[in-house]
Amino acid sequence: MGYTIAQKIIKEHLVSGEMTVGSDIGLRIDQTLTQDATGTMAYIEYEAMGIPRVKTEKSVAYIDHNTLQTGFENADDHRFIQSVCKKHGIFFSRPGNGICHQVHLERFGKPGKTLIGSDSHTPTGGGIGMLAIGAGGLDVAVAMGGGAYYITMPKMVRVNLTGKLSPWVSAKDIILAVLRVMSVKGGVGKIVEYGGEGVKTLTVPERATITNMGAELGATTSVFPSDETTRAFLKAQGREEDYVELSADADAVYDEVIEIDLSALEPLAACPHSPDNIKTIKELEGKTVDQVCIGSCTNSSYLDMMRVAHILKGKKVADNVSLAIAPGSKQVFNMLALNGALGDMIAAGARILESACGPCIGMGQSPNSKGVSLRTFNRNFEGRSGTKDGQIYLVSPETAAVSALTGVFTDPRCLGDAAEIEMPEKFLINDNMVIAPAPVEEMDSVEILRGPNIKEYPETSPLTDSIEASCSLKVGDNITTDHIMPAGAKILPLRSNIPKISEHCFTVCDPEFPARAKALGKSIIVGGENYGQGSSREHAALAPLYLGVKAVLVKSFARIHKSNLINAGILPLTFKDAEDYGKIKLGDMLELPDVKNEIANAQDVTVKNLTTGDAFKAECELSDRTRAIIIAGGLLDYTKENS
Repeated sequence: MGYTIAQKIIKEHLVSGEMTVGSDIGLRIDQTLTQDATGTMAYIEYEAMGIPRVKTEKSVAYIDHNTLQTGFENADDHRFIQSVCKKHGIFFSRPGNGICHQVHLERFGKPGKTLIGSDSHTPTGGGIGMLAIGAGGLDVAVAMGGGAYYITMPKMVRVNLTGKLSPWVSAKDIILAVLRVMSVKGGVGKIVEYGGEGVKTLTVPERATITNMGAELGATTSVFPSDETTRAFLKAQGREEDYVELSADADAVYDEVIEIDLSALEPLAACPHSPDNIKTIKELEGKTVDQVCIGSCTNSSYLDMMRVAHILKGKKVADNVSLAIAPGSKQVFNMLALNGALGDMIAAGARILESACGPCIGMGQSPNSKGVSLRTFNRNFEGRSGTKDGQIYLVSPETAAVSALTGVFTDPRCLGDAAEIEMPEKFLINDNMVIAPAPVEEMDSVEILRGPNIKEYPETSPLTDSIEASCSLKVGDNITTDHIMPAGAKILPLRSNIPKISEHCFTVCDPEFPARAKALGKSIIVGGENYGQGSSREHAALAPLYLGVKAVLVKSFARIHKSNLINAGILPLTFKDAEDYGKIKLGDMLELPDVKNEIANAQDVTVKNLTTGDAFKAECELSDRTRAIIIAGGLLDYTKENS
């Protein structure tokens, strides 16, 4: 039996475990990336491990999230990260150099390599044949120190692409079509691999758009073959030596196969408030639009921007629309400026933003009250835009641009013949915004620069024999990390300050939660299906840890968040019988009378509701390693004990 692309990379990097679905495996990590919203905590954790120099082939820190500097906090974070990078062997991508995933794809990603990043959209690297996985900051810190990255061996899903996209139908429409089939939780525990004749018709930026939004499926990662298209892209980036061919064996076996006929697709939109709430643009045509935002790590490539410029050239943005455009990297921005495309965007009335995440993470450009905003982004969770009642739709750059001109939802196929935009034979290469670390002989003299907003990792403690705690919060299905730990311009600057940011924990769901949890001292959260979907932000685990949350009891977890809870030493419990969810209400006193013994012996956990008298069992699916982490009190404690 042959191997899939992902299985080949896993086999090459396997350091522990067996490639059996559902088993715990450890992978050697070649590259890591962080961004500034998660980076400060990742580097605080790295420092705590006491390893002088990173042991990866390449580690890069990007400044792309917290770039709206309305106070000292973000600037202090950037300075801290830059000094850590200089001292510990990490490359530093300065603010303005671009969005981490766009820049990493352009300048550092290599087919066949493993990459983990403290950002859930790290799978963008799968567009050039990497095994690129989003992870919590502590997992990234451990990998930088030379430790393995552990995951549950996923199932393999093949998305077979046939045919060719029609004019004005784009890669964004492909991934929206996959989301329509699989849903936001259909990829949990799976790697999505793209194949078929249709793959040859897609450029690397188009492939990267698709793998980027694979995060919205809940998938471990997504990956494309590395082929002659990949070689051409790397050659144009001056990196042809990084190319290796990589494809699935003809007799590779997949757990699931999905067929997508590219020629049958039409322009689509993800409607509020979920990436899998899909409708065709035809169904929405004529609906008034208030705002259009083009960019993000999903759709900010040179190819995307050139198509947008072509649509806008010689036209004017509708009077009722605010149009904002953010090129994904300095490379893209500079090329647009030199070839005149940037001038066409400005002349049409676009507001040009810096090469950063910006509106996608709620940093500026919040729409008006109940405003309809078309965005080329990857997430449209309620409130993420900064406007609680904002109506956010996810669309392709082509749909976004033409709708900005008409002022209403418009099918871009009305434009007639497609724009003939070719990939450059050579990109503009200028890495002067990437700062190399200090040489080994100078590292000891480098001072780490800390601002007053940078606080220590929250206090942890080993698992106790039993837990008795109140239910401090009960929530429903599809709770996202944006619900748990909101993004936005007011909160992101607090990412280095867990005590302060914890004051905002779960306030989207219940404004009283932080004060209630802190007053209780210790508590348990209860939730529904797909708890913790979305971002990789470990703050969604660290803030509850700081507030005394000892366990989270839900119907099911999203992968990264469950891992982050384990890393923080918080018990991730799932109802053995989903009906037991109804047996708990806010304020009930819960007891886990024999929890340490049950965890140590891989048994179901006994849950008693002391308020109602009910008792039932909960599952706690852990490997031998993660069981030891929970008992130790978290990954940092476990790493110290075993180093």
